[in-house]
Amino acid sequence: MSLAGQQRSEEGDASRSGGKRRSAGFDFTLHVRRLCEDMVARVDRLRHIDVARVALSFSQARKATSHGMYAALTPMRFAGGRLHTIRRGQRWGVQRLHAADGREMLYILNFYLPRFLELRFREKLSTVMHELWHIGPKFDGDVRRYGGRCFAHGSSQRQYDAHIDELVDRWLASGPPESVCEFLRCDFRQLLARYGQVYGRKIPTPKLIRVG
Repeated sequence: MSLAGQQRSEEGDASRSGGKRRSAGFDFTLHVRRLCEDMVARVDRLRHIDVARVALSFSQARKATSHGMYAALTPMRFAGGRLHTIRRGQRWGVQRLHAADGREMLYILNFYLPRFLELRFREKLSTVMHELWHIGPKFDGDVRRYGGRCFAHGSSQRQYDAHIDELVDRWLASGPPESVCEFLRCDFRQLLARYGQVYGRKIPTPKLIRVG
């Protein structure tokens, strides 16, 4: 399995291989970014998202099984978009992440490979939409919060999933170009056979930092 990583610093410096930019292979995070941009542009209820401030990343799944996480959204702020929170009497913040041009990332969207690519085409689209919908409506670094204990998905996972399906249907009905999602019609082995390697940006999980 050839699953290469372009490790980048928190400041978003471009990674290099032997002093030169990587040119061969399939850049997964670039292609999934283009897909996210198209979904946000075509689905009205996602228009609050600025994809330029969402860091796209991938991690290698530890086990080669179909069970487990396919993707995860990490918010870079606490509830209400706050920079800090109090836990056990201590003040904490989240390690910050910036692009090379100084833009601060408010979210990290991470995909687990090759597991994500082993899903069916429609399931891959739903997974991407699912994670985009978690982004809070104020785009303040916090997640979308529902009432009750299950603030991430609301009181009914079935209703949440049905809503995601509706959003995917809207996006497909808008006529997106095949070029933005064609790669999702391939599984990992097919992409590997076509391009030789699958690579992209890897971002470490941000750490909690005690403030003061």
